[in-house]
Amino acid sequence: MPFEFERLEIPDVILVKPKVFGDNRGFFLESYKKSEFYANGIDVEFNQDNHSKSTKGVLRGLHYQAKPYGQAKLVRCSRGRIYDVAVDIRPDSETFGRYVKVELSEDNKQMLFIPDGFAHGFVVLSDEAELLYKASGEYAPQADRGVLWCDKDINIDWNIDFEPILSEKDKIQPRLQDIKKEELILCAY
Repeated sequence: MPFEFERLEIPDVILVKPKVFGDNRGFFLESYKKSEFYANGIDVEFNQDNHSKSTKGVLRGLHYQAKPYGQAKLVRCSRGRIYDVAVDIRPDSETFGRYVKVELSEDNKQMLFIPDGFAHGFVVLSDEAELLYKASGEYAPQADRGVLWCDKDINIDWNIDFEPILSEKDKIQPRLQDIKKEELILCAY
């Protein structure tokens, strides 16, 4: 099997470890194979691919899209190193408000599957980082939403010793408790 699928503390979030074939020329890996992903519970149709580049200290997130434009994501760091975070914003979930954090890097080549109903963010640990990620839905600006990256109720341990570089939008996102439950229901299922 070209992948190992590891369910994390929130079982709907899955760490995907590809099999890497390397030699003196470099390496080869499969980054997505529909049949393997479907067989392991990731039966999502991906409709958009994204590529971002950020410098050290940039923190992007926590982002999600409201229904009917919700997005599941498959994230990987092709260059550099990041902490990737997924926060459960499904109001009726047993893990509502909890998060998982993993290090993704060009060295470990791991990917994080984040289902619809989660807010997503990351912080760059290396001088630069490039992320490639698949999304189940296309970007819809009218459905663009977020949760404050430093919400004390979620209490994400970003494990950084610097003030992150944020977009103006990310500086003023609401806390999770300030988002109406009705809106979260619309965005999470």
